[in-house]
Parts: sequence; C-alpha cells; structure tokens
Amino acid sequence: MTRFPTDPDTPHTSEGVPEDATDAQAIADDVVARVLARAGTARSEGTTVHTAHDGDQLDLAERAALRRVAGLSTELEDVTEVEYRQLRLEKVVLVGLYYGGEAAAREAEVSLRELAALAETAGSEVLDGLLQRRQKPDPGTYLGSGKAASLAEIVAAVGADTVVADTELAPSQRRALEDIVKVKVVDRTALILDIFAQHAKSREGKAQVELAQLEYLLPRLRGWGDSMSRQAGGQVGGQGAGMGSRGPGETKIELDRRRIRGRMSKLRREIAAMKPARETKRLERRRHAVPNVAIAGYTNAGKSSLLNAMTDAGVLVENALFATLDPTVRRARTDDGRPYTLTDTVGFVRHLPHQLVEAFRSTLEEVGDATLLLHVVDASHPDPEGQITAVREVLAEIPGIADVPEVVVLNKADVADPEVVGRIQRRERRTVVVSAHTGEGVAELRALVAAELPRPHVEVDLVVPYSRGDLVHRAHELGGGVRTEHLPEGTRVHGRVDEGLAADLRAASV
Repeated sequence: MTRFPTDPDTPHTSEGVPEDATDAQAIADDVVARVLARAGTARSEGTTVHTAHDGDQLDLAERAALRRVAGLSTELEDVTEVEYRQLRLEKVVLVGLYYGGEAAAREAEVSLRELAALAETAGSEVLDGLLQRRQKPDPGTYLGSGKAASLAEIVAAVGADTVVADTELAPSQRRALEDIVKVKVVDRTALILDIFAQHAKSREGKAQVELAQLEYLLPRLRGWGDSMSRQAGGQVGGQGAGMGSRGPGETKIELDRRRIRGRMSKLRREIAAMKPARETKRLERRRHAVPNVAIAGYTNAGKSSLLNAMTDAGVLVENALFATLDPTVRRARTDDGRPYTLTDTVGFVRHLPHQLVEAFRSTLEEVGDATLLLHVVDASHPDPEGQITAVREVLAEIPGIADVPEVVVLNKADVADPEVVGRIQRRERRTVVVSAHTGEGVAELRALVAAELPRPHVEVDLVVPYSRGDLVHRAHELGGGVRTEHLPEGTRVHGRVDEGLAADLRAASV
C-alpha cells in the first residue's frame, strides 16, 4: 500500500504515483493514495467574512450555538446498534475508489475533498482521506478484505471513530466493513441526510428531510438474535413455549418496518397537504402577472449571498455546504419599476441522494414555474464544469424546466482564476460574472434580468371610477410608465399594462 502526502509540489506520474517510487505495488490497480493528511482541508476559509451585501446575519449566532462539541466519542461498543443511533460524527477517515488515469484520479480527489467539506459541515473533524484505485467496488467490503484491514490500521493509528465512504454503500457492505474496521461506517448519502436534518427549519422542510431519512433507513434495518422476536414460533414454540405461541409470530424488525412505513405514509400526506398553499401563492403571482426568477446551483456556490445582494433579503450566509435549505422568496423591482420575485432554492451536490430529490420535488417545482433561471456557479471551485453538470442532471428531472431560459452566473469572481472564468464563458451561451461578496457585476445582472422579464405591451388611456382604486394600484404596480390624473368622474390612467389588466380596466372604465 502506498501513501501520498498532500504537498502539491510532489511530482506524480500519470497514474498519481510519485516518480521516485520503485515498488511495483505503487502502480498496481489496487493502490491506496492518502489525499488528506491533515484536518481542515475541506474549506479554505475557517470563518465567513460578511459584507454589507450579505445583510443582517441574525441566524448566524443561532447556527454557531448548535455546533457539536469535540471529545464526545462515538466509538462502537456494540455494532448491532449502529442503525438505531443518531449520526454524531466526531473524528473521521474518508475513503473512496476510482478507476482510470490522471483525470479520474483528479476527479476522485475533488469528490473526496467535497466529502471532507460535508463531514466538517456535519460537525466532525477530518483526520485523513484514502483513495483506492480499483476497477470496481468489492461486493463484500467495498474495498476488499486486504485494503479494509489496512484501513483498520490507519483508523486505529489516527484515533478515528468513524469511516465515511464516498458513495452509497449496500447494507451488506456497510456491515462487513464495520466488522473489520471496528468503528462506525457511514456513506455519503447518510452524511448528506444528516446535514439536511440539522439545517431544515420550516415545517415542510423538516417533513421532507424526515421522509428522505426513513426511505434510506427502511432497507437498512436489521435484527439480531432471539431478542428481536416478539413471539416464538416453529420449532421454538414446539419445544416448550407452550400453547398459543406456535407459528411465525412477528419479529421486531417487521414491527419496525411497519411503523416506518406508517410514518412515511403520514409524512407524504402532510407534504401533500402543504402543497396547496404553495400552489395558491403561485396562482396569485400568475393572476397579478408577477414573473418569478429562480436561483439554482451547486451548494455553497453563493445563491443566498446573491439573493441578499439583489434584494437585501438578509438570508443566512455561511461558508458551509447546505447552509440554507428552505426556499426563500423575495420581492424585487427592475429599475423601471416592474415587480418580480426571486426564489432561492435548495443547493445541489454530486450524487445527490435520490430520496432527497423525491422528497423536495414540490420545492424544486418552483424552478420549473419560473420565467428565468439564474444558474449560480462557484467560479473559484477546482471543478466548476463538474458542478454545472451535476446541477443540470437534477434539474432535468423537473417538469417544464426545458422551457425556462437559463443564465449561468459565475459567482466569486473576486477570488476566481480569470482563465477558468474565460473557459466557462466560451463554453456557455449566456453568462454573467459577479461577486456577491463585493457587489461586482450585480448591477449588470439586474440589468440582464430586467431585459429578460416580460414587458407590458398594451397601451391604455381611460378613466377608472374612484370606487376601483384597486385597478389603479395594480396599474402602478405592474404597468410600465403609468401616469394618472384625477378628474371629477374618476382617475385617468395612461400607460402600458399587460392584457389581463387592460381588460379589467376597460370593463371598469366610465
């Protein structure tokens, strides 16, 4: 097994192996690379520096007060209870697989560093990270028995109490790996679900996250020994359990599954009951012809910062993955006075659990109903093109998204490489370069949004009775260049409005 330092100046061959390595094992297909040799490699900044564009961060103190305390060991004394314990990560070692040359190794390392950021967001300390080059995962232990044993030695050496795999493990793989490393094993899906459970605040968001967690947990329940049986049966019942106990009975695992399915059914009904309220808000916007601009993108790309910069929303901004989950809708106006709404949606990530996509489908439908989509991209990320691809894969599952015009917003321009920005601009059809942190490019983005939004095109010049002041108010709110004059018989309205409002004005005119 070969271990690598994280020093970027170390020369590597095309297979990610040091040039001075002489051991033939170093270039074998099952090589294991150390890609994280120290803690704190997930995020480049320890704290977030806020500016006036971020608004009042009133929720930040509450979020910081809920940080997990170091030193609380979660080492498994009884591995049988792992599925029934709440995730409480502390000191972790990350592990991932890849197969291919230098490009595959770089992609795997970016993914593992993202996993480190997820682990830190969940409240753990990342001690080390391992990458194994392997053609396909081992069906038994994910890594193979030999490398699993090597992983157990590393876990013991660094004092870790949890292993996090950069994939979704099968229940059998998870159990077999736990038996070897002797600590809790968590996969990428469970980690993301844990972060969502921490950060969800609204009633709908909490219900969606709980539903996703139960869907993930259901096939991973397991029973242990006779203590899990609620009623003896078969040979056991015939050998002394007495009358009334013969038969299959119901094991505790079956009872747990039945209760989980019942809870999932209840959550689905609750989420469905919340949908009409969201639909009512959409219909109200449509009735008043208020266009909606949706903000979507990879997690930690700066969506909330951009919303704050454009609307002074004061939404929580933090240098962490999935810092905000609940969708936020804010009202804004173009420079010529036309109103529109900005909707900040949940962030995406590579290999986003399908349970979350299904649970948040009602929320993601806001994007399909939008007039314009602002696809926010972290231009300073090592792999921005990979982020764009991951986001579009999720958006493709949303009905109606193909008809929504998309603008790629390259955020964090103040710290991004100009060559990377230029490369994405040449690749994407419509882009805007901004920095929500400093305000650079925000004015240009507002101008682009104003140019994309529909303009009222029906010219009216009529008198509305004073009893219909609501129509005059709508003309001022939704029209373009509307002027009013007070006459004895009513209010004269002159300007451009949309067709629906024009019809209402004509019907009420005197």
